[in-house]
Amino acid sequence: MQARTWFVLVLAAASRQQGDAILGVFYPDRDNFWYGLLPGVPAALAFMISGRRHLYPRLWSAWRWVLIAAQAGVLAWQLWLLWQGEELTPVTLALLIADIFALWWLCTSRRLHDYFTLSRE
Repeated sequence: MQARTWFVLVLAAASRQQGDAILGVFYPDRDNFWYGLLPGVPAALAFMISGRRHLYPRLWSAWRWVLIAAQAGVLAWQLWLLWQGEELTPVTLALLIADIFALWWLCTSRRLHDYFTLSRE
C-alpha cells in the first residue's frame, strides 16, 4: 500500500506515449505525486533488505515500526487532504479504507510481528 505511487510511476514509465496521461488520471496535482513517493521509500527499503535481514537483525526488528510510522503518516496525510477540502471519491474512500486496514494489520498481525523478529538459534 505504501508503494502504490511507485507502482503508478513504473506503469507510466512502461507505457511511454500514455505515461503523462496515466499520471494525470491518478495525480492531477503533480505535487501530490511527488509527496506520494515518500511513503514508498521505507517499503522499498524493507523489500531490498528483507533478503539480508539476518545480517542486520536490530535494524530489521526496528523496521516494522518504521513501516507502521510510514503507514500512519500516509493515513494522516489522506485525512488532512480530505479536511482541506479534497473531494471524497469512491477511489479515495477505497484507498482510505485500505490504508486503515494496512495500519491495523501492521500493528496486530502476529505473523508479521514474527517475520520481523529473528530467532537467535
